[in-house]
Amino acid sequence: MKKTLAVLLAVAALGAGAFDLQGHRGARGLLPENTLPAFQKALDLGVTTIECDMAITRDGVVVIHHDLWLNPDITRGPDGKWLEQRGPAIAELTFEELRKYDVGRLKPGTEYAKGFPDQVAVDGARIPRLSDLFDLVKKSGNTKVGFDCETKVSPFQPQATRPPEEFTRIVVAEIRKAGMEMRTMVQSFDWSTLRQIQREAPEIRTVYLCSDRSIKARRGPGGSPWLAGFDPEQYGNSIPRAVKAAGGRIWAPHFPLVDKEVLAEAHKLGIVVVPWTVNDPLEMNRLLDLGVDGIISDRPDLVIQERKKRGG
Repeated sequence: MKKTLAVLLAVAALGAGAFDLQGHRGARGLLPENTLPAFQKALDLGVTTIECDMAITRDGVVVIHHDLWLNPDITRGPDGKWLEQRGPAIAELTFEELRKYDVGRLKPGTEYAKGFPDQVAVDGARIPRLSDLFDLVKKSGNTKVGFDCETKVSPFQPQATRPPEEFTRIVVAEIRKAGMEMRTMVQSFDWSTLRQIQREAPEIRTVYLCSDRSIKARRGPGGSPWLAGFDPEQYGNSIPRAVKAAGGRIWAPHFPLVDKEVLAEAHKLGIVVVPWTVNDPLEMNRLLDLGVDGIISDRPDLVIQERKKRGG
């Protein structure tokens, strides 16, 4: 039964030509990342998928936050002042402690802020739970939008999070509790996380993230520790073939890795390709010309605009 369901989900993921527009961290270019206002904006724009990041607090709450630690470029403390340096790890704080931090504004003058000049501040925005995102979408009445949720674990910073196996099981339980397993994808640079989901929760689709850095990372012999032993060098230096060997059906590469040849190879292997994070209209059009299956963007509004010019 589970194997049959996994096959059906894979066919659905391949999708009969459907284009998957993902709002990165909601719509980070327009509103504060990974907050409920940003997710609402993504819904209002009409994305097909809301992309977000998952962390787990000390008391076991699955929350939505990108960095393993509180980021001083977006975080003000309980005293209302900007953090002067990297804050505590999310895993070190209870949910109630985490809720005391304000993540509704970019810190002025930072390089981070310069990258998102159109982001509108929402002072008082807090780090939400994954369940808060699910509740927001349920209350909206939108029964079609999906979720692409990243496990934020790192083989180079194991002390900053729960072990990947435990992390993954908590996340799967939370998704199932909300009844969102059929609408949710779990993505990760840590391919061992995805392999575990494929074994234990085949009803949840997996998305294989990679960048040039994650592919080439080394901690010793045996290839990149991100790839669970599926180093592209073993597969003719082909990342799509490595993804396929790992059991992947959806690949989310950093967009510079995508060209005509690699996209054709991935499609020949039956792999959906959804590059991240594409914010420049010129790059959007290059990828649309190639025929990618979707785009992850901080500015989903611009992707919509470019696709409309094409009659899409």
